[in-house]
Amino acid sequence: MSLKLPRAMIDEMVEQALDELPNEACGIIAGRGGMAMKLYRTVNAEHSPFRYNIDPSDLLRVSREIDDNGWDVLVIYHSHVASEAYPSPTDIRLAQWPGDPPSDLFPGAYYVLVSLKDREAPVVRAFSIQLGEVTEVELQAS
Repeated sequence: MSLKLPRAMIDEMVEQALDELPNEACGIIAGRGGMAMKLYRTVNAEHSPFRYNIDPSDLLRVSREIDDNGWDVLVIYHSHVASEAYPSPTDIRLAQWPGDPPSDLFPGAYYVLVSLKDREAPVVRAFSIQLGEVTEVELQAS
């Protein structure tokens, strides 16, 4: 399994992560048929270096535009300012709707993490998180 994103989108995620220091950055990439169409920078409502939460008004605005264009949520991304590019237990929990049984918040979406642990050499990795199961996927720049 792999995720292909334009190099410009990968660079923009890193740029946003650096711009929003000391807090985590977050956003959404819309796509169609696995092809990335548009990157949306969103506000981290937590304003925190330790967690993210896409601002509800941003989520509504982006969701409407994605629906209006017939796209899907391809990627949810965020940064880790001082830790590895790997989903934390909180990240994994936030990828699911609470309930019994739990379900994925964005079925089929990938989760991309930007690590700024080494700010001179940010690391970007992609994952599938399905029902709490984390699987790394190959991230290809196109």
